[in-house]
This record gives sequence, C-alpha cells and structure tokens, in this order.
Amino acid sequence: MKGKLFLKLLGLFLLLLAFQAAAMQFVIIPFIVDKVLELPPGKTTHLLGNETLWSGLIAAAVALSLAVWVAGRISARLEREIAFARRIAGGDLSARLPHPEDDVLSTSETELNRAAERLDERFVEIEDRRQELAAMLDSMQEAVVAITPEGLVRWSNAAMESIAGTQVRVGRQLVQAVRDPELLACVRTALEQREARSGRARSIAPGRTFEINAVPMPSGGALAVLHDITRIEAAENTRRDFIANVSHELRTPLTSIQGYAETLIEELEPGQDTSREFLGIVLKNAIRMNRITEDLLALASLESPDHKLALRPMRAKALLQEAIDSLGGVAADAGVDLEFAGAPEVSVLADSDAISQVFGNLIENALKYAKAGKRIRAGAQLLDSEVEFTVRDFGPGIASEHLDHIFERFYRVDKARSRESGGTGLGLAIVKHIVLAHGGRIWAESELGSGAAFRFTLPLAPVASRN
Repeated sequence: MKGKLFLKLLGLFLLLLAFQAAAMQFVIIPFIVDKVLELPPGKTTHLLGNETLWSGLIAAAVALSLAVWVAGRISARLEREIAFARRIAGGDLSARLPHPEDDVLSTSETELNRAAERLDERFVEIEDRRQELAAMLDSMQEAVVAITPEGLVRWSNAAMESIAGTQVRVGRQLVQAVRDPELLACVRTALEQREARSGRARSIAPGRTFEINAVPMPSGGALAVLHDITRIEAAENTRRDFIANVSHELRTPLTSIQGYAETLIEELEPGQDTSREFLGIVLKNAIRMNRITEDLLALASLESPDHKLALRPMRAKALLQEAIDSLGGVAADAGVDLEFAGAPEVSVLADSDAISQVFGNLIENALKYAKAGKRIRAGAQLLDSEVEFTVRDFGPGIASEHLDHIFERFYRVDKARSRESGGTGLGLAIVKHIVLAHGGRIWAESELGSGAAFRFTLPLAPVASRN
C-alpha cells in the first residue's frame, strides 16, 4: 500500500512538472520572444527575469492548489476513518465506511469494514452464547451468584433473586445484600484462600435451608451455588422422629409383656386371679402392639405410589349414616350420644372402605375427649363443588398451638390420656392421607372449653354419574 501511495504522489509531481514545461513552451516562451523583438537593447534581461518570476509564481500557485486539494481529500478520508474507529471503540459495530473510489485509501477502508463485520459477527455469537447460558442458569432450581474479587455481585440468576429479593443487585457488595454468616464465610474462603468450601445457610430465607458450594473462578472472583434442602432436611427429621416414636411406642407394651410373662414363669404356682390379671395385661399390650403395627402398615400403604383408591359416586348422606350406625354401639357403651346432624342428598367421589376408616378414626378420637360433653355430632353440608363433613365433640377442646400439628404422626395433645386409652398416635395422620388422596381438604377448629370440630371435604361426583 505504501508503494502505491508513493507512485500516486510521484505521478502527481510529474504531472505538475509537465504542466509547467508545457506552459513555458507554449505560452511564456512565445510571449517573451515577441516582447524581446520589440524591446530595445538592454531591456531584454530585465524582461526575462520578470517573466521567469511570474511563470514560477503561477506554477507554484497551481501546484499549491493541487496539493491543498489532494491534502484536503486525504485529510477528510482520514478523519472519516478516525470517526469510524471511535464508533467501533464505543461499541457501535454496525458502523461502516463508504468506499466509492478505487484507490489506496479505499482498500484500507474495505479492510476496516471487513474487520468491523467480523467483530460484529463475533460479538453477536458471544451475545447469543451469553443469553443461552443466562437462560440455562435462570432455569436452574439452584440459586447461583457470581462475586468479583472485591466482593461485589457480578451476576445472579432468577432463583437467587427470588430468594434474596431485590437486595442482590449487580455492583452491590454481597455482604450488604445477604446477611447469612455461613454463605459469607464460604465466599470469603473461595475469594481469599482460593479453595472450595461447603456449608449450610438457614437465614437467607425464613424457614428454608440451603446447602452452599462456593468455588474460586479461574479469572478471579468466586461462584456460589445454593441448593434448597429444606424438604430433604424435613424428611430426615421426620424419619428420625418416626423411628424414635415407633421405638418408644413399641418398647412400652413390650416391656409390660416381658415383665408380666417373666413373673408368671418365675412363680411356680401362681394364683388363678394373679394369672388371669397378668395374662389380661399381656393381652392388652399385645393388642396395642398389633394396632400400632396395623396403623403403620396402613400409613405405609397410603403413602405408597402404587396405592389406588376405588373411587365411585356415593351418597354423602348414606356414607355418614353408615358410619353412625356402625359406631353407635361403641359410643353408647362409652356413655356418649352420637347424633346425626343431617347431610345433603348429593353424591361424592369416594372409596367406601377408606372413608369408613376416616369416620371411624375421627369418631373414636372424639370419644376419647367427649365424655365431659356426653355427645358427638356428625353432619355434612354442600359447598360449591364439594361436600364438607364435620365430626364435633363437646369436650374440653384443643389449645390453638396444637391445631397445626394434630395430623402429624405420633403427635398427641395429651400423651398420658392418649396412651391410657390405647391410642397409637397415627389415627389422624391416616385420616389426613386418605382425605388428601381423595382430592379433599382436612382441618380442625377448636376453642378451649367448647369442644373441637374436625372437618374434611370430598369432591362432588360428575353430573353424569350422580344418578
């Protein structure tokens, strides 16, 4: 390119010399010859000097004009290229240089345009990949946050923003956005010691637990990934509590059976009354163990993914009346009146055996606390798309702090009374699972001194199958 530019300038210089030679040959020299012939001797030298001066001035003026014109064009082209470079540096990769002429500068402008096009293509490709990566990270259930070496938030995905809210913003200090000490400690280790660290955070979001994995980034900074393990931790706690409760529930009757059986064996000739009393206690505790085992098996069956209900349209009134008839004798033996409070003549989708177990567990539970009120009322009412069933007792009631927990396994409001009455602590948990499997809801309402009401709903049967 430098060679071409040199040849262009050399050609311009030769053109100027040719112009001056032509002007001298065809204009100035004939003019001087004519003048010389007319002048007297002695004036010729003066005339030649003046004409030579003027010819030089005219040639210089023409050369200067051409030089200014050429320099102006080159300067304008260079300024255009500088403006183009500034636009590219400013991020405007759509900038292009026009190249209407076929010269040296046009060649450079063409190359600059090609470079800009390649840069534009690369940036578009990088942006597409960045958006794909951002979409993938946003679709993750795990929360992800990137931190600069200075501790500033570089980037975070949608899961992190939903957990921490608007506190996590790009350019803000992580310590100002998240106050959990374990997360900050993990990130600090990754930033300062350049080592991976794990931990558990419990104060980022109320009631939720996150497993933290913070690792250093090759280019500096750190990356923290938060995995929500709230359900896993709750399941683990439930498992531990379940094992502890089952062990406790089974150990009590086993201890009684073992103790009384050993006493009967050790006594060579136990009295008939003593034998009958001890064997009765052994039988009672064996029955209790059998009930615990049956309830555990029933609960396991309900929680199994293979468990299927035999749903079919059934009259709500018939379901309730059948439960009252089957348990009326038990209530009468306990000195409690079991009252029918009415039910609508509509059909619900239900598994007859499962719903009978629901009514049985609720009424038996009410019998344990209804002796003070001496009556239990069972009824139902029609709602928009479901039927609400109610079993109410008029006993001492349940304190409000127990209402949210009474459907949990082995949860007892009065542990002493429940064990004395032979309860397993699983009846209401079984009821809850059966109702939920039907697509219904269940809850309890109570005030101390005013009894308790257990309510659950069942969906209405489709119109075509109600008759």
